[in-house]
Amino acid sequence: PEYYKLHSFRVLDERRWNARGKLVTVSEATVKVDVGNLSHMAVAEGNGPVNALDAAMRKVLTPIYPTLEGLKLVDYKVRILTPGDGTRAITRVMIESTDSKGEHWSTVGVSANIIDASYNALRDSLIYLLYRDGAQEPAAD
Repeated sequence: PEYYKLHSFRVLDERRWNARGKLVTVSEATVKVDVGNLSHMAVAEGNGPVNALDAAMRKVLTPIYPTLEGLKLVDYKVRILTPGDGTRAITRVMIESTDSKGEHWSTVGVSANIIDASYNALRDSLIYLLYRDGAQEPAAD
């Protein structure tokens, strides 16, 4: 089901010295998402790019689909699928998720870009939970 349509996402990482003289890395994600006939944009920070992307997606989707409140990412694994290519490798990301009932499932994303692979796995985790819990697609007006 098409519970939402992602138009775009942008993830930024900034490594800098903060006002207290401490070296910090800050991740920020911006998403543009359509749900039904409404367009949404959200920005969120996280302790890494995947956490920031997840937080931005949930800013948009959780008010519309409250079942997502109980979703937690409990494991994140990255594997290289094309050995010998180093930093140009095709990447597989596997996310293990759980819900408020304690049920677990895993989703996989594959891409040459690690953040894109992460989004693919995250998207499938969101959609699986919505489908499993009987969420309705938004009406197209």
